[in-house]
Amino acid sequence: MIGIDTNVLVRLVVADDPRQASAARDFIRHHCTADDPGLVSNIALAELTWTLARAYGCTRDQVGAAIEQILETVQLRVESSTDVTEALRSFRKGSADFSDCLILAGCQARELLLSTFDKRLAKLAGAKLVAVD
Repeated sequence: MIGIDTNVLVRLVVADDPRQASAARDFIRHHCTADDPGLVSNIALAELTWTLARAYGCTRDQVGAAIEQILETVQLRVESSTDVTEALRSFRKGSADFSDCLILAGCQARELLLSTFDKRLAKLAGAKLVAVD
């Protein structure tokens, strides 16, 4: 198994640099298989979603579709696919950032309550707003 960096994922999704996009597709095609997939870490996914939203102006729907595409690509394995799937569900139904939803999903998987100052995240089940006096 080989790790896949955020910048390779960005090129796969956005294809804004034709040479790098082609190289990314070729790399996945020749070095990653269903039996020996490329590993996409949770951090790489969080970076990807931030980059798509902030640098490329992608909508929440586009960001969600990109995550779903990665989850469905048999040549890629997401580090914590259960957490990522749950985070994607929360991301699509709420207004919190994907990375925050991923933190929440990790806490929920461990039966922990997530304490946060983020009012958008605190609206989701399993998160609680930390009171400021």
